Amino acid sequence: MLGLPAHVTACLFDLDGVLTQTARVHNAAWAETFDAFLRRWAADHHERFQPYDPGPDYNRYVDGRPRADGVRTFLASRDIVLPEGDPDDPPEANTVNGVGNRKNEILLRRIHTDGVQVYDGSVAYLRAAARAGLRRAVVSASANCRDVVASAGLEDLLEVRVDGIVAARRGLRGKPYPDTFLAAAELLGVKPDQAAVFEDALAGVEAGRAGGFGHVVGVDRVGQAEALRAHGADTVVTDLAELLTGDEAR
Repeated sequence: MLGLPAHVTACLFDLDGVLTQTARVHNAAWAETFDAFLRRWAADHHERFQPYDPGPDYNRYVDGRPRADGVRTFLASRDIVLPEGDPDDPPEANTVNGVGNRKNEILLRRIHTDGVQVYDGSVAYLRAAARAGLRRAVVSASANCRDVVASAGLEDLLEVRVDGIVAARRGLRGKPYPDTFLAAAELLGVKPDQAAVFEDALAGVEAGRAGGFGHVVGVDRVGQAEALRAHGADTVVTDLAELLTGDEAR
């Protein structure tokens, strides 16, 4: 049913890149944030400015990770280490949290300006899953998940939300650890092997595999199908509509 094994009774969806097209907005916000930081760093340390690459840098170091982890992992790839700082550091602070908060300010500005777009195939799949009686949760590292879901008009199709705010409150590790997906399954009242994970990020697919979930669907939006399989996806599609039959899509 719906392209899933018969034993699967719940669906755990990543948000950015799976349900909504905010991955593009996130990537643009990261590029604006990191390029400004790297220019200043290069000038201060008499180094050549090497800009953030929104292709491989986003997919390898940032996509699917909690905001601070994304900052830390990307900067480590450039041999840059910043003090951690505090979660409420001002956006101008040169700390991991400060850079992350700078990115969030830019992201919110872009979302307010550009709005939130959904993937039509994903909305069709969500509706089909609801009609079929499958439980449904959104699992995102974003602290803005609630606002994005509301802006996208998906609130009525999702029963549970585990996001960056919930993760911080409960002390859950971010992807590639499976903690947030496991928490969503628990809230839905299902065992991990009864749930399918839907992810476009390599770190998210790793989390799905590490958590022992019943099925992991990799959503290939950027031409990384083989990498998604290598990281643990059972099935790879370019759009969730590919998992629907004609009757299910209606």
